[in-house]
Amino acid sequence: MKKVEAIIRHIKLDEVKTALDEIGIKWMTVTDVKGAGKQKGYTEQWRGSKLNIFLNPKLELKIVVKDELVPKVIDTIMAVARTGAIGDGKIFITNVEEAVAIRTGARGEEAL
Repeated sequence: MKKVEAIIRHIKLDEVKTALDEIGIKWMTVTDVKGAGKQKGYTEQWRGSKLNIFLNPKLELKIVVKDELVPKVIDTIMAVARTGAIGDGKIFITNVEEAVAIRTGARGEEAL
């Protein structure tokens, strides 16, 4: 099993979720995150002062899938989340040693 972690733009969540649903991926965890990369921050005005914000808001998707689904998940996220501009995000893949369903006690791929 692998965990696919994707950092994407907020505006792309609905499109990504729909596209993943179409390939049979109906489970995911979504978290609001902030980060810095090649995309520069932005400036806000607050009480007459300019504030330089260097952490940009993004969403992090976490999806655990069987090994054979990883290329399909990556291709789907890339196709839908890509705008071509700096700040589109990143995808990270890590090994998952074990998964356990709390309700049923199922383990491994059966827990997915």
